[in-house]
Amino acid sequence: MLSVLIVNWNTKDRLRACLASIHRFPPTETIEVIVVDNASTDGSVEMIRTEYPSITLICPKINTGYARGNNLAFAQAKGEWLLTLNPDTEFEDGSLQLAINELRVKTSYGCCGIRLIGPDGKVQKSVRGFPTFPGVFRDLLGLRSDYRMQSFDYSSPGPAPQPMGTFLLFRRSALEAVGDPKAPFDEAFPIFFNEVDLLKRMADAGWPCWYTPAAHVVHHHGASTSQVKRSMVWESHKSLVRYFVKHTRGPSRMLLPLVAVASYAAALVRAKGYDAGFRP
Repeated sequence: MLSVLIVNWNTKDRLRACLASIHRFPPTETIEVIVVDNASTDGSVEMIRTEYPSITLICPKINTGYARGNNLAFAQAKGEWLLTLNPDTEFEDGSLQLAINELRVKTSYGCCGIRLIGPDGKVQKSVRGFPTFPGVFRDLLGLRSDYRMQSFDYSSPGPAPQPMGTFLLFRRSALEAVGDPKAPFDEAFPIFFNEVDLLKRMADAGWPCWYTPAAHVVHHHGASTSQVKRSMVWESHKSLVRYFVKHTRGPSRMLLPLVAVASYAAALVRAKGYDAGFRP
């Protein structure tokens, strides 16, 4: 069984198109769709209840953030395969089943990412390496780094450290290996880096991520986060620091203050001012 888990915030039209594409190109597996609506004010909830009454709808009444919202969906999901899917995506073919088929035969991998195609038809650069101090500093300076993985071949299948969370298909047994499959995301990362943290923990436990170009989805990118851009810039940089605090060991921890200063300075420039970040 496939459980499709979608966290929505004020993207009614994108969500409608996403759900329509799932119904138009369903997998051959049994499927359930669970939508968590984070207190949208654009009529998203009414649209789902009217047009897709068979969907499991969870309404926490507040904006719980992405990690908590997904955990609410995971808590109810029954599938062997669990897909976290952004609402600003649309399927054009049977890629849902293709991704399942790929992960099913890649028995040593715990997760699968696919090609993300922009509305312009171009492949989006969606795979990164796990953050390292050198990689992030080079990235902040605008230099090539192993963090951005500029040389990643999106036309070939292979291991992928951390694809964007837009489409991540998980194997339940892999989630069980790193904690509670009903709450796999660390909610200390409310919007960003929650999937990076989870994929890092899975990789460390022997369940790396696989990428396949055989499946794809159209991605409109940033339909929710662009509505509160300054806050999201700061939240992204703050979550990067949280990631390093959680995953850095040994003498390297002495560099954490420098990383924090550099990251917050970059956020100040990018956002053109300060913001507290995500607030529930």
